[in-house]
Amino acid sequence: MRIAVILPRGCDFCPEKGNSMETVVRTLSGYSRLQAAVTLICDAGGPTPAGTHTLTVPAGLGRKARNAAVGRILTTLNPAVVEYHQQLKAASEMTRSLPQATHVLYRHTRIRPAHNPIDAWRYGRRLARFDRLVFVSEAAGQEFAADYPRLADRVAVVSNPIDVEAWRADPETREKLILFCGRALPEKGLDLFCQALAETLDRHPDWRGALVLGEWDRNSDWAEPHVRLLDRFGDRVEIHKSASLVQVQAVTRRAAIAATPSRVREAMGLTALEAHAAGAALISSGRGGLREASGDHAVYVGVEDARSLADAMNRLIEDPQARLALARGGQAFVEQVHSPAARAAELDALRETLADRSGAGQPRRRRFWPSALPGLGVSRRGRSFP
Repeated sequence: MRIAVILPRGCDFCPEKGNSMETVVRTLSGYSRLQAAVTLICDAGGPTPAGTHTLTVPAGLGRKARNAAVGRILTTLNPAVVEYHQQLKAASEMTRSLPQATHVLYRHTRIRPAHNPIDAWRYGRRLARFDRLVFVSEAAGQEFAADYPRLADRVAVVSNPIDVEAWRADPETREKLILFCGRALPEKGLDLFCQALAETLDRHPDWRGALVLGEWDRNSDWAEPHVRLLDRFGDRVEIHKSASLVQVQAVTRRAAIAATPSRVREAMGLTALEAHAAGAALISSGRGGLREASGDHAVYVGVEDARSLADAMNRLIEDPQARLALARGGQAFVEQVHSPAARAAELDALRETLADRSGAGQPRRRRFWPSALPGLGVSRRGRSFP
C-alpha cells in the first residue's frame, strides 16, 4: 500500500514561516502507524518532518509547472491513495494523471458555497473528481453537505489534533497578558480585539496585551489603523508580526487569557486548541467548528461589536478562580478529546479503507453530470471558494 500526501504550493515545513496546515500534517504524520506507507510531497526549502518519507519539488513554480512536477513523482510512486491538502483547483487537475488511484481532498478551511449557478457547476465538477472530501470539523462537513447534497456521501471528518506537550504550560503561573493570535483580517475579529483590549487595559492598568499577527504584509493597510489604537499603551502591548511557530508557542504559554473573536464560521480553529493546550483561559465566538474545539471550556461571546468581548475580558480578570478553572478545564479537554494519537488513528483507518477499495478495483468516482449539481449549490451565505 502506498499513500501520497500532497501539500499545496508554498508549503515547505520551514519553521520560520510555518502555518497551521503544516502543523496539522506534521502532527498527524508523527503519530501515524502508516508512516512507512506514506510519502509527503511539498516544496523544497524546509527541514523534513521527523519520521516521514518526504519528496520535494522546486519552490516557486507556477500551478501548471508544479502540477507537472508532482505528477512525475506520482507516476513513479503509483500510490493507491492520493491525499491533496487544501487547494481545490490544482488538486482537481492532478486527479486526471492517475485515474486508477483513489483521490482525497483534505480541506483545512471551509468550502464556501458558490454565489451563482455557473460557479456552482464549475466547482461542483472539480469537487466530484474526488472520492472523499475530508473536513477538520463536523461543522465544516455538515455545512458542505448542506450546500452540496449530491456529494454528501463523500464527506469524512478528521478533526484537528493538538500535541499538548508541545504547548503545555502551568495555568497557575501566567502573566497578566491577554492574547490575540491569528491572521490580520477583519473576519478574525482583530478590530474587535483591539477595541476591547484598549477598554480593558484602561480599566486594569496592571494587565497587558499581545498580538501575534499572521499575513501582516498582505493585510497591513486594513490592520494598521486598528492596531494603532493600542499605541498609547506603549510597552504594555507587544506586537509580533508573521511570527515563527516557536515564537507563537512562547507567547501563548505566557498569556492568562486568549481570544478568538472570529466573525466567520471557522473550520476548526487551531489557535483555540493551541490556547487551551498552553493553559490559557479562552474567549471565543464559538462560530463554526470553534465549539467543537473548546466544548464547555470557553467563554462564548457575540461579535457584532466589541462590547461583549470586553465584558468577558473584564469578568475573567476580576474572577481569577473562575479564570484558572476555565484554563485547567480547557487544557484537560483538548488533551483527552483532540489527542494526536486518536486523530491519527481516525485518518489511518480512513486511508486503509480507501486503499483496500482501490486495490480491489471497485468503482471509485462518479462521473460528474449536470444532474449532480448541488441543487444548484448556490447560496447567499458566502462567495465562491478558492
